[in-house]
Amino acid sequence: MRIIRGKYKGRKIIAPKGFTSRPTTDFAKESLFNILQNNYRLQDAVVLDLFSGTGNISLEFLSEECKKITAIDNNRNYIFHIKKQFDELFPSKGTAICDDVFRFCKNQELNYDIIFADPPFNDSIVKDLPEIIFNNPALNPNVLFILEHSKQYDFSENIFFKEKRKYGNVNFSFFEKK
Repeated sequence: MRIIRGKYKGRKIIAPKGFTSRPTTDFAKESLFNILQNNYRLQDAVVLDLFSGTGNISLEFLSEECKKITAIDNNRNYIFHIKKQFDELFPSKGTAICDDVFRFCKNQELNYDIIFADPPFNDSIVKDLPEIIFNNPALNPNVLFILEHSKQYDFSENIFFKEKRKYGNVNFSFFEKK
């Protein structure tokens, strides 16, 4: 893995010890950030990265010079690893929190410009994430929610669904409250 764009383009991202999940591929990540860069002003964005794992997506947003990012994962080792990377590259711009993503989304104000989620592909609760996000009473009304998922999920009937993009085995569904 590597940072593919921005200030730290080309920098390698080392997975934390014992990391067993599937990180977003460079191909899918590059495609996603091309879409984002062409349609959104990332430099002003306050971002939430759910199921952050290696911190791969968080680091990409920070390399694109987003204003601030919060990374959430329930694995303490992953969060420790992400905090270390934030401190090294982006002091004071990144926050890493060890918490259950669903509890966090239900109990915290989600006042973010962009929310990205990359849950485990085989977890059936993935289908509930858009509703959990959009039912948050403090949700930014102009939020962009991006959900990375497998092909088995179709969110096109969701009232906030905007579009879906497919890159190999990776699917990104985009949602907006507008």
